[in-house]
Amino acid sequence: MKNPFLIGERLYLRPLEESDISTCLRWINDPEVTRTLGMYRPMNEPREREWLESRYKDDKEIGLAIVLKENDKHIGNIGLHGLDWKNREAELGIMIGEKDQWDKGYGHEAIELMLGYGFDRLGLHRIYLRVYENNLWAQRCYEKAGFRREGVMRESVFSEGRYWDTILMSLLEREWRELRSKSGKGELV
Repeated sequence: MKNPFLIGERLYLRPLEESDISTCLRWINDPEVTRTLGMYRPMNEPREREWLESRYKDDKEIGLAIVLKENDKHIGNIGLHGLDWKNREAELGIMIGEKDQWDKGYGHEAIELMLGYGFDRLGLHRIYLRVYENNLWAQRCYEKAGFRREGVMRESVFSEGRYWDTILMSLLEREWRELRSKSGKGELV
């Protein structure tokens, strides 16, 4: 493992590095990868480098690489964005960029690690996210992690020739703790 920050069963999360830029560019310029992420403009290396640097200059942003333990392969990114320290909340974002790693449960494992970090180490009260109605896989993954629907932004996104709803979901700290106690998992140390 190279510079692990959070370690799971099959993967670990580490800080994003400058050497990750070319991999990230490949993912975010692939329409199949970004079709449910709202990205619609191409990204070049200077803009991606600027984005990466901003993750570590702002205490309201945390961005991490999702890496397989077995071979140190970087397969995606996950982060907490817009950290609101007063209200103790943040928005979760995730992307599994390596298409051959889709549907293997890596997204769920990465989310579990990030939730533990957010609630146990950062002391957050609420973690929320936005997901498009056409991303059924992600909705199931978020629900499995304990997120609950809390609202809908009707026809808020234009993609694939039509408008889609954006579903708002959240998980509260007490709900997270209850899920952890039922599953027999303790707090992240």
